[in-house]
Amino acid sequence: MANLGFIGLGIMGGPMARHLLQAGHEVALWSYTSGKADRLLQYGKGCVCASPSEVASRSDCVFLCVGDTDMSKQVILGESGLITAGRSGLVVVDCSTVSPNASVEMASKLKQHDIDFLDAPCTGSKNGAENGTLTFMVGGKEDVFEKVKPYFLAMGTQFYYCGPSGMGLHAKLSQNLIIGNLINTFNESFVLSTKAGVAPELMLEILNNSAARSGLVAIKAPQVFARDFSTHFSLKWLEKDMVLMLESAAALNVPTPLTALSQQMLRAAIAKGYGEQDICASVQVLEEFAHVEVKASATQDKQLG
Repeated sequence: MANLGFIGLGIMGGPMARHLLQAGHEVALWSYTSGKADRLLQYGKGCVCASPSEVASRSDCVFLCVGDTDMSKQVILGESGLITAGRSGLVVVDCSTVSPNASVEMASKLKQHDIDFLDAPCTGSKNGAENGTLTFMVGGKEDVFEKVKPYFLAMGTQFYYCGPSGMGLHAKLSQNLIIGNLINTFNESFVLSTKAGVAPELMLEILNNSAARSGLVAIKAPQVFARDFSTHFSLKWLEKDMVLMLESAAALNVPTPLTALSQQMLRAAIAKGYGEQDICASVQVLEEFAHVEVKASATQDKQLG
């Protein structure tokens, strides 16, 4: 068993750290909200740390899963960040979805302290984190990834080595680009068909048996029908990811017109107050425009005004 660290114990990081504890590893824990670390102690040999630097001092490999690029920079390079106390040979694995360019920069600065770094964003949302079935896309040195891969096994089932630093993030953002555009396509399709009078359940059955079938729609549509917007992947974080996609596209001179529009629709949903809800809550923006609600037909009342 290994001496590991985990930073960021939210909707994804909390279950990921729990799986490492349950696998028998000793895990040093830190979160902006200290109570989250305390609640994990029941699952194994964990200790609550006062700072990311303390996590680094106790660990041979530190995982982190935080909300955005600034948070990642702070816990890695900040005054009490991992870089301040990491021993030579420490491996830092950032499972957050952040700017690829910023990630490459962090890898370079850590290397100056003889600390190895992997960008390893994951997909699978809340259910994947809780069930230990996440998919990881990894950038960095392949031999470093192979060295720490056994630790990943407690948290995921699919692992893709994508190349040098930043490549895991490029793969993750390209995947999320499709998710962001699909959720907006779903919103338009179901608001239109519902207002026209097609029962949402019937529309979903048609899609599931056609070339337009989508795994994402198959999962999210029943949540919308039930008006269940509880968070599996929060809307605000998908919008954040789409901003990163647009930045990467600009840097690489790749036109992404659909993504630009989808990002703006998600931003509109955040402006309406839906940012903390699941990505499927974004349907409410178009519903308000069209005066229709996509819900189970047994309680369907199409015209809202």
